[in-house]
Amino acid sequence: MNGLVDEFGRALLDLQHRSTGNEDHLEITVWIDTAFNGELVVPRAMIERLGLEQSAGIRASLADGNEVTLESYTCFWDWFGDLRAVEVIANNGQMPLLGIGLLMGHRLVVDYTDLFVSLE
Repeated sequence: MNGLVDEFGRALLDLQHRSTGNEDHLEITVWIDTAFNGELVVPRAMIERLGLEQSAGIRASLADGNEVTLESYTCFWDWFGDLRAVEVIANNGQMPLLGIGLLMGHRLVVDYTDLFVSLE
């Protein structure tokens, strides 16, 4: 899977959402966030557009030390050719974040010289 480094230095990849293995897909661009230990954070507006239903509320510790309860959703993403159930956390941000929960077991290379991202 290949991506790019944008003008702000963000490592970006495109992911494909699927409701089932046979439906059309929706592609979204995600920002790789190695400080996030979950799988995926998605803005609420995008969750509504995807038609996801909340599956749980989970407790989380934020970088500032605050404890919060976050809305969690389960949906399916094309992950290296396989349909994978992914836990999605809702937020009020503008861009989806991909965390280390999906990076584990893969090799991530971010090349700031050629502005290229590779995930194997």
